[in-house]
Amino acid sequence: MERTLTRGRVALLLTCCAALWVAAAAPASAAPVAHGQKLHLVTPRLHANANQSNNWFGYNQGTLEQGGKLFNSISGDWTVPTATQHASGDEASSDWIGIGGGCIDAGCTVGDNTLIQTGTEQDVSSGSASYGAWWEIIPAPSIAIDMTVQPGDHMHADISEVVADADLWTITLTNVTRGQTFTQTVPYPSTHATAEWIEETPLVIGTNAGLAALPNLTQVPFTNARTNGAPANLQAAEEIQLTDANGSVIGTPSAPNSTRDGFTACAWATIC
Repeated sequence: MERTLTRGRVALLLTCCAALWVAAAAPASAAPVAHGQKLHLVTPRLHANANQSNNWFGYNQGTLEQGGKLFNSISGDWTVPTATQHASGDEASSDWIGIGGGCIDAGCTVGDNTLIQTGTEQDVSSGSASYGAWWEIIPAPSIAIDMTVQPGDHMHADISEVVADADLWTITLTNVTRGQTFTQTVPYPSTHATAEWIEETPLVIGTNAGLAALPNLTQVPFTNARTNGAPANLQAAEEIQLTDANGSVIGTPSAPNSTRDGFTACAWATIC
């Protein structure tokens, strides 16, 4: 379902959501991580047709970029990557879909301060990898999902309003490979303003707080991307690249696939 963004709602978004927090990546620690981090945008925009961030890479659609469309549902599939040590210390990453938290306009000058999401996590500590699943509605902390997750597993996720504009959401995450499904219905006052399919370096919580270091990850195919029940029709201009503290690209999505409902996320790569 689509609805028009009123002038008053645009003004509210511009007033309340324009600030995009820019933070330098910090070393990860063994502390817990928080997945529900809004897009940390890197400015200025250094590459044509690609916004840049130091915590997200993948695809982001926004209400202004989409001509006033608001998002009542999102879905997508991905394959859990294999994680290995890239440098030293603890490293963390996650793959997810969500509504909110991203860029509202094509130029990524206006952000959104709500985010409801679910996904998988792949971390490395002292060379040993661990995998899991979670859901989150910011500003609340992420909640672990009791589900077996291993590299190569096919995941399907769906976040949908029970009734359009009612701000009551059903979050579903399915491990298709293992036949396990998690479902949770929660109230959440979303702006409905952005939708995204993302690979992320989450925020580390604790003494050495900061954005996690990115481990080595095998390529992650995202497929079946849909919003409001229809194919997402991804565009190259909706790409987001991941950069390190020096501004170098360390994660990038491929161009949209032939049906424009998927792409591949490539860690430690400038071309995918």
